[in-house]
Amino acid sequence: MTTPTLSAATADLMPLLPELVLIGGAFALLMLDLFLDANRRVITHALALALLAGVLAMIACGVGGQGTVFSGMFVRDVMADVSKVVILGVSALSLLYAWPYLRERKLYPGEVPVLILFATAGMMMLVSAGNMVLVYLGLELLALCSYALVALDRDNGLSTEAGMKYIVLGSLASGLLLYGMSLVYGATGTLDLAGIHAASGQVADKALLLTGVVFLVAGLAFKLGAAPFHMWLPDVYQGAPTPITLFISAGPKLAAFGMAYRLLENGVGPMSEQWQLMLAGLAAASLVIGNVIAIAQTNLKRMLAYSTVSHVGFLLLGLAGGEARGYAASLFYGISYAVMSAAAFGAIIVLSRQGFEADKIDDFKGLNARNPWQAGLVLCVMASLAGVPPFLGFWAKLVVLGAALEGGLVWLAVLGVVCAVIGGYYYLRVIKVMYFDEPVGELPPVRGDRVVPVVFGVNALALLVLGIFWNPIMAWCQQAFAG
Repeated sequence: MTTPTLSAATADLMPLLPELVLIGGAFALLMLDLFLDANRRVITHALALALLAGVLAMIACGVGGQGTVFSGMFVRDVMADVSKVVILGVSALSLLYAWPYLRERKLYPGEVPVLILFATAGMMMLVSAGNMVLVYLGLELLALCSYALVALDRDNGLSTEAGMKYIVLGSLASGLLLYGMSLVYGATGTLDLAGIHAASGQVADKALLLTGVVFLVAGLAFKLGAAPFHMWLPDVYQGAPTPITLFISAGPKLAAFGMAYRLLENGVGPMSEQWQLMLAGLAAASLVIGNVIAIAQTNLKRMLAYSTVSHVGFLLLGLAGGEARGYAASLFYGISYAVMSAAAFGAIIVLSRQGFEADKIDDFKGLNARNPWQAGLVLCVMASLAGVPPFLGFWAKLVVLGAALEGGLVWLAVLGVVCAVIGGYYYLRVIKVMYFDEPVGELPPVRGDRVVPVVFGVNALALLVLGIFWNPIMAWCQQAFAG
């Protein structure tokens, strides 16, 4: 009698194998760091990168197989695998950017790679959640690690302030989400998303269920950074060390998309007419507020924070449009934005030095006269964010606008086009100061390391290469929702 039970338990664990390896490896690195001094922390960093690469290879090769296990609590499908591959890749990219930057500033305790690994595990849980309990577990694992990372520079007033604001507002959003989950549970009698989907169409108390959906959407909007729930973004982006800003700006947005898809489509799918209308309103507010306020910013990190709000608006276009094409378009946009956001903050990191953060737009003045190669790379990044063809950002905007039109949201698609034109202004302003303004101040010393310039070069040029060969990525995203 025990053998079949053991076999069933083993079969349940197989789809979770990448997550188990990642979490086990993170605990091992946490213990290893106890025996390493500051001069040997590069070992922890290198092992964390190797662990992320190994887990990514496991998912790409299909190790463990796909399936729904633990009574539907954990779902590993094509959508989950696609999201996890990108999340792991962005996390590894964050670590590559982080090492020289944090080491220069003596901000590299051994917990940094471990916290990034645990946050990555939380993101992986979010995109595979089949139960509201696992949604909340993954969300809190990501959030708690992010709070600690943002407040990493404890001697910096901006960093500690950003950490405190993030904790307070993040806790409020988690409370909203948890309250919404409790109302949905009260209306349907189950925490299982498939069970909620089956019960939503025939629930007796529609008002209770709809109230729960409103709170779910509000919590999701905060985690995505959609207006008017975006108040934490500018301060957190500006106050956190730039590699940490890079990390929390890229992967978590894709994880939040996965969470939204699981909760809304897999969970309360029969209520789609209501929540798609809410998402359309959030998308419109995000597009307008994000783009308009970004124009007035002089700090590049705050400008990118408000531009994130506008990009979330574009991502929500696909979700609001609904159906398989809309979800595939949003997933493609999430992947594209993760790569673009990493490159945008990478541009700040590659130009910064000890005592010079390069986080103001004026810091890029005359960059072409000083370093034409770096100026060209930054141009690629800004052009992609603005949606200039043939860069990746152009195709990302095109597919979500097409999804909105197909979903009958013509007014929202038109608003998206107008806001894309407005958004082009502040990205082109960065290009203008690089190529047409005179350099200001002394030329910062040349970086001693080669890692960050090479990583940034690959990251920025990938926006052009992936923009030319974007069809396979879009086909991959469509495959995720084909069934």
